[in-house]
Amino acid sequence: MKRTFAAVIGIAAVTAAVAACGSGKAPEGGGGGAGGATTLGFAQVGAESGWRTANTQSIKTAAQAAGIDLKFADANGEQEKQISAIRSFIQQGVDVIAFSPVVRTGWDAVLLEAKNSKIPVILTDRAIDTQEKDVYKTFIGADFVEEGKRAGTWVADQYAGAPGQVNIVQLEGTTGADPAIDRDTGFKQGISSNPNLRIVASQTGDFTRSGGKQVMEALLKSTPKIDVVFAQNDDMGLGAMEAIEAAGKVPGKDIKIVAVDATHDGMQALADGKFNYIVECNPLLGPKLMDLVKQVAAGEQVPARVVVPDEAFDQQQAIKALPGRQY
Repeated sequence: MKRTFAAVIGIAAVTAAVAACGSGKAPEGGGGGAGGATTLGFAQVGAESGWRTANTQSIKTAAQAAGIDLKFADANGEQEKQISAIRSFIQQGVDVIAFSPVVRTGWDAVLLEAKNSKIPVILTDRAIDTQEKDVYKTFIGADFVEEGKRAGTWVADQYAGAPGQVNIVQLEGTTGADPAIDRDTGFKQGISSNPNLRIVASQTGDFTRSGGKQVMEALLKSTPKIDVVFAQNDDMGLGAMEAIEAAGKVPGKDIKIVAVDATHDGMQALADGKFNYIVECNPLLGPKLMDLVKQVAAGEQVPARVVVPDEAFDQQQAIKALPGRQY
């Protein structure tokens, strides 16, 4: 009884929060915002990192600039809350639903509900695994496998010809999340060209700075020799950096740090020589997302996948790029 009551309260809270972000319930059948504006229901993963904060701000700013009525929900990293938010959007009759999935699986039922309600869905940043057909219109985001591969290739090149085994520890993102799975795959592909490279430990830091620090503290105690840290995002890398410094070692020298994201804090660490290499994952998806929202709301055909191009940075490139960095 207690669990059931708590679940009802949680769903009600999500529904209230979602409604508060928009201009009220749309007329039955969709077509919904104030003054006839296109209504977008967006269910965000959470606010686990600097990257995610920049991503959220980009979406909110772009929606306002595009004249789109945005109903925004924050799932706080919980798939159940995200599904509840999507169901609330369906009940409100929004024109389009977009979301960045917490994990890859478990979306079939709610996406079929959206499809049956004739509400198009756009995936942002993270992809999903589904056996259902035509439950989303397009995916916009980076190529996570390629990001991991670029990071791994850099490590392989740095240690080309080096004698002896090179020990790598990997700080993984949220278990089951699309970027955690794909960046792991890509990184292993990237380092495969150098037989001296070995991943000796791989643990999740849940894409958070505190998680990265905690995991790195444990790894420094359990693993006698660590040459490289591959952090699947900047925040975990920054946490690892703090743990390395607390252990009396020099990040960037005693232990190299390679990360993915290229947020301002990560780029500053790279410019300071505490990180060694960063592969970018651009969070500023808002403007392109709003273009896609307008297209699918109008019934237009859109590409099945829209890949956002990314860069990569070493120390000197980071120093040059920092002054004009938007996130």
